[in-house]
Amino acid sequence: MDLIVAIDIIDGQLVRLSQGAYETREAYGLDPVEVAKGVEGVGLTRLHLVDLDGAKEGAVKNLKVLEAIASQTTLTVDVGGGIRTSADLDSVFSAGAAMANLGSVAVKAPDLVFSWLEQYTADRLILAADSRDGMVKSGGWLKESALSVEDLIDAYLERGLVHVTATDISRDGMLNGPSFALYRSLMEGRRAMRLVASGGVSSLDDLRRLAAQGLSGAIIGKALYAGHLSLSALGALQEQLYG
Repeated sequence: MDLIVAIDIIDGQLVRLSQGAYETREAYGLDPVEVAKGVEGVGLTRLHLVDLDGAKEGAVKNLKVLEAIASQTTLTVDVGGGIRTSADLDSVFSAGAAMANLGSVAVKAPDLVFSWLEQYTADRLILAADSRDGMVKSGGWLKESALSVEDLIDAYLERGLVHVTATDISRDGMLNGPSFALYRSLMEGRRAMRLVASGGVSSLDDLRRLAAQGLSGAIIGKALYAGHLSLSALGALQEQLYG
């Protein structure tokens, strides 16, 4: 299982939110590029970069941060937030993203995303399946949907998509543990899916439990920045999981 550090960006600054609420923003005064270099320095290979301005406004906004991280590290960076058009997708790939997370556009414009699957292949696209109480939310988690997270995932698996990042919004930034039951349910009968857990990770034990459930990755955000976990500990655990 890949341990994937999250860097969430507003106005070029590293921040964290709780349950996706922008009014809960906490800025940590950390340089996103230096954080990325630290992630690479302990042997981690993946980074999850979220353009929160883009998610809220519906257009990619923080390309400079992506460009700097991609040019100064060898991390595999997946990017989300504000990708709504083909031009948005091209811009993040041109800036150095290896993969793109598709949330709102996957809910509102599935045919467009299906065309991207043919153009870019499933290796570069990730379905961002963000939900609360089993129902999908989009638009920076500000807009409700009548679509269940299971139905959303199945619609894309049927078209060849493989990578899914599933966030239980009620857990995000709360440090109260991942939604193990949700991930167990999503894994059932979906053997082709490579599922990444997002939201609630607070300890190394949480990460070990997710690995034992067969997940492909887990995203770590607030637990790192609030001091519950350290990069060195994550690096050591990653070595064990790879071992």
